[in-house]
Amino acid sequence: MNVIYNLPGLFIAIIFHELAHGLMAYWLGDDTAKNAGRLTLNPLKHLDLGGFLCLVIFKFGWAKPVPINPFNFQNRKKDTILVSLAGPLSNFIIAIIIVFVLSLNIITNAVFFKILFITLWYNIMLGIFNLLPFPPLDGSKIVASLLPNKIEYYFYKYERYLYMVLIVLIATNIIDKIMSPIIDVILNLLISIIG
Repeated sequence: MNVIYNLPGLFIAIIFHELAHGLMAYWLGDDTAKNAGRLTLNPLKHLDLGGFLCLVIFKFGWAKPVPINPFNFQNRKKDTILVSLAGPLSNFIIAIIIVFVLSLNIITNAVFFKILFITLWYNIMLGIFNLLPFPPLDGSKIVASLLPNKIEYYFYKYERYLYMVLIVLIATNIIDKIMSPIIDVILNLLISIIG
């Protein structure tokens, strides 16, 4: 039954996150995502089966990355940062919208209320998780784009080792200890607005 409650929140968080990346890239001159059919709300275009199962089971996972060609941007570094921020920002915007809806006290159905609250949690979690500075997360692209070109080159050259760091952090549950307090602070702040 919990999976049924979780699925809408997962779909909303993942789909809008990936769509936001693709739309921002398109607005900045890169039509790679558009040509790949990723500017869509169709969940099948965005879901990675392994990442989705990890999200359901472990509460951490990933979607199918939106293809981006940063060399189509006018300003590669700045625009890469904007595209990377677009995904997490979409999650935070959705979280704020949900809090606004809940604050109106118009949701009287307990099941719908629970689904909305879980959707709120997933969007906060996904937004924060993707800002961590480990490949392949959005935060790593932001960090890399802020580095001088020579250091950026080595960052991408050796990013596969940073992948391993992220996997270890997830496997040892350290990532949960890092993120849980942040999620709780944001969630409690937003709940105080409702309450």
